[in-house]
Amino acid sequence: MRCPLPIIRLAAAARLAVPGSVVTVLSTDPAAEPDIAAWCRMRNAELVGQEWTADDTGDFLRSRVRVG
Repeated sequence: MRCPLPIIRLAAAARLAVPGSVVTVLSTDPAAEPDIAAWCRMRNAELVGQEWTADDTGDFLRSRVRVG
């Protein structure tokens, strides 16, 4: 997903998630990395981890966020 979709989908998933759940977001947009980190700071969510990974379709960012 390209921005702003990762943040929009993260926010929607966080609203539906049980507090303490970990939501995983996949994105191909490099801007998602700092955007998701900023969203976590603003929403008091924990950024569990972010890593770039590659598969046969290309590079993507996997972000894991624990929602409150």
